[in-house]
Amino acid sequence: MASRSFPVPDALAGERVDAALARMLGLSRTRAADVAAAGGVRQDGVELGKSDRLRAGAWLDVELPDEDREQGPAVVPEPVPGMRIAYEDDDVVVVDKPVGVAAHPSPGWTGPTVVGALAAAGYRISTSGAAERQGIVHRLDVGTSGLMVVAKSERAYTVLKRAFKERTVDKVYHALAQGHPEPTTGTIDAPIGRHPGADYKFAVTADGKPSVTHYEVLEMVPAASLVEVHLETGRTHQIRVHFAALRHPLVGDLTYGADPRLAARVGLERQWLHAVRLGFEHPSTGQWLEVASDYPDDLRHALDVARGADGPAGR
Repeated sequence: MASRSFPVPDALAGERVDAALARMLGLSRTRAADVAAAGGVRQDGVELGKSDRLRAGAWLDVELPDEDREQGPAVVPEPVPGMRIAYEDDDVVVVDKPVGVAAHPSPGWTGPTVVGALAAAGYRISTSGAAERQGIVHRLDVGTSGLMVVAKSERAYTVLKRAFKERTVDKVYHALAQGHPEPTTGTIDAPIGRHPGADYKFAVTADGKPSVTHYEVLEMVPAASLVEVHLETGRTHQIRVHFAALRHPLVGDLTYGADPRLAARVGLERQWLHAVRLGFEHPSTGQWLEVASDYPDDLRHALDVARGADGPAGR
């Protein structure tokens, strides 16, 4: 048996168990009903039948038979307004991902995805990787916007996966951090693991994975600093966790301790974090390829407000 545990997303509140599992785990509705009938679904510890309804925020535990354990969430072709293709050729496609879009389907996520948007637009991507993650060689958080490369050819998938593993890809982010970090240029070398008190968060922990973040303050504004960040490693939530550990959480990042009053003042509903540049050796030609992205409207507006009405007009 294989176990899956995740919170019920708001979008599935009130859905029948069989319908919700079919959407989240990529099962047929009949197979999802069979899993429930076998006692394999619990919501906050209470066993559910196939026609019971889910509650938003409740914790769902699902026991899948061995024949279903490799089944992942289905890729749903769905256009994503505002997702720009920053570069493409026969091997790769670099997307400029908007906020609110996941890289690929996952349990508990029912919103739009990069792979779903590419499928809806008719793009052929690599078949390497799990079915729901085909072509994906790295990811951006749902709440982070910016550049992300997807492999179109099998060769590109293999080469790019190795490049990310060997840390030869140049990943550059801009972030607005609360306060004024000292020193203004530095390296944060601190291991990251699951937060001991909240499974949905991460933290600097003694037994975490090695994580290295390089940063430079580009501009100081009242109550915050615009920083450029180069990632040496690529842990989940790495920039957010490292700056929170410095006591300079990203503006708008309420999950990691940001001041909600500052977020409200600049009109921000997510963390101020954007992947502005992505550079890598092209998997076929070996030539260096670098792509850049402008700040989206919400981040540009928040930065202008933080600077003051008479400040410069963004990047």
